[in-house]
Amino acid sequence: MAGLLRETEARQNPDPPNAASRLPDASEERELVTALCALLEEHKAGDVAALDLRELHSWTDYFIIATVTSGAHRDGLLRRVKDFAGEKGLVMRGGPGKPAPNDGWSLADLGTVVVHLMSPSSRSFYELEQLWSSAKTVYSSKSS
Repeated sequence: MAGLLRETEARQNPDPPNAASRLPDASEERELVTALCALLEEHKAGDVAALDLRELHSWTDYFIIATVTSGAHRDGLLRRVKDFAGEKGLVMRGGPGKPAPNDGWSLADLGTVVVHLMSPSSRSFYELEQLWSSAKTVYSSKSS
């Protein structure tokens, strides 16, 4: 839970976390990222990947990217992410907004972890893994 925004921190500091405000236990944060990736896979998200962005900038530590099959699938995964966050004492910043029916990309912002749930066409078009190719891949369902 290191570095992830907790509910009490959100009330005290509404600004996004930065390098100076992170908790030191990066291994615990990495375990949460891995657990969240496994949760998405368990609920049939496709091609789940996690990128470590800590050395590239200060506004988030990890991107988790997953492919969804439909709007209903995406909404279900957003609920699972929200439940996971609640169980871990984390805050989903801004809540999962209800996207337009044809919107192929939704975010779940957990502070230092941002989950991207994308339709196959949106994932192919935006190519986030290519855009952030200098980031280290710390989880990939393709290789697990």
